[in-house]
Amino acid sequence: MGNTPSFHLSNETNYQLRLVGNVLQGTGSALSADGQGTISLEKLGDEIQAIGNSTVVTGLVLYKTSNTPAEQKLIITGSWLQALGSFVGLTDEFFDSTADGRIENIIGGLLQGIGNSLQAIGGTEQLKGINNDGQQNIGTLGSWIQATGAVISLIGQVKEELEEIAMNINE
Repeated sequence: MGNTPSFHLSNETNYQLRLVGNVLQGTGSALSADGQGTISLEKLGDEIQAIGNSTVVTGLVLYKTSNTPAEQKLIITGSWLQALGSFVGLTDEFFDSTADGRIENIIGGLLQGIGNSLQAIGGTEQLKGINNDGQQNIGTLGSWIQATGAVISLIGQVKEELEEIAMNINE
C-alpha cells in the first residue's frame, strides 16, 4: 500500500507502511528459515530474502534522513536480494516430497520473485531519472505482484504443513 500512489497517503504514511512492511517481511522470512529443520534451498532462499528485507529497511531508514543515491541503491539491492531469495526457495519446491501446497508455493514464489524484480527495475529507473511516471507504475505493479505471491505462498505453506502434521499423526 505504501508504494501505491493512487491511495493518496501522505509521504510519512507511505514511508511508515513501506518500513513496517519490510520489517514484517524480513521477520517472517527469518522465522521461516529458522523453522526449517535442515539445510535446504528453501532455507537458503528464506535467509536471502531476510537479508534483502534488512537491506531495504537500512536503505529506507538512511534514505529518510539523507535522500542520496547511495540509500536508493540499498533499497534496489535489497529488492534484488529478495527476488533472488524467492527464486532460490522456489527451486526447492520442485523437489519437495509434500504434494499438498506445492503448486501454490511454486506460483507464490514465482510471483514474489517477479514482483521484487519489478520493484528493483522501477527503483533503478527512478534513480537514473528514466520515465519517473512509468517507474511508479512498475514499482507499484511489482509491489502488488509480490504481495499476491506472498498470500498464495501462505496458502501453500499452510496446506504443506497440514499434510506433514497428518503424516506424523498416521505414523
